Amino acid sequence: MCGRFVITSPPEAVRAHFDYKAKPNFPPRHNIAPSQPVPIVRLHAGEREFVLVRWGLVPSWAKEFNPSRPLINARAETLLEKPSFKRAAVRRRCLFPANGFYEWQRTDAAAPNPYYFQKKDAGLFAMAGIWEHWQGVDGSEIETAAIITTQANDALKSIHHRMPVILDEGNYEVWLNTEEFSAEEACMRLKPAPDDFLVFHRVSISVNKVVNDDPGLLEPISDVPLETDPVE
Repeated sequence: MCGRFVITSPPEAVRAHFDYKAKPNFPPRHNIAPSQPVPIVRLHAGEREFVLVRWGLVPSWAKEFNPSRPLINARAETLLEKPSFKRAAVRRRCLFPANGFYEWQRTDAAAPNPYYFQKKDAGLFAMAGIWEHWQGVDGSEIETAAIITTQANDALKSIHHRMPVILDEGNYEVWLNTEEFSAEEACMRLKPAPDDFLVFHRVSISVNKVVNDDPGLLEPISDVPLETDPVE
């Protein structure tokens, strides 16, 4: 799964990488968690736009909005089979800008060990996503999104068996353009990243608490026993 991620690049760099016109004001975040506002890039009237949505997809057909059970991830292998995700995969695909993400390695210890994953140059990349628009019977509306995951590559699977789908830049348009590219064609791009695409290191259990959001969370630590602290 992908349960926390990071955006550290300045807005100008994000805009240049994803080629949209708006000027976002999204500050650096070092511990983005489910149910929080997250930036996505999607197509609107044929142009890319940057918008904030809630992380945790609510299907458009859901009778109610239940924030306690957010659908933060969608499996690539069953994306076009699950009713909760199929419509969005066909008509509402998006990109999640990121500089890195966290995964937790389960061991015999009382709590899993967190690891941070990033490109060798710590640069931007795009995680594949889907988004939805939900409207309640009372007229309330909310836009939500989920990150698509796939089987971990050989480099990552020692830490976790799943990883977010990281799209090659050449596939951004294929994924975003639902008019020109079918869901079946787009889903062919949902594969694990190459083994040498990411580097990773163990980080402090401070990342387990969502209130912690500072650059120190990304610092590597040695593989020594730590006081346990549950993920929040």
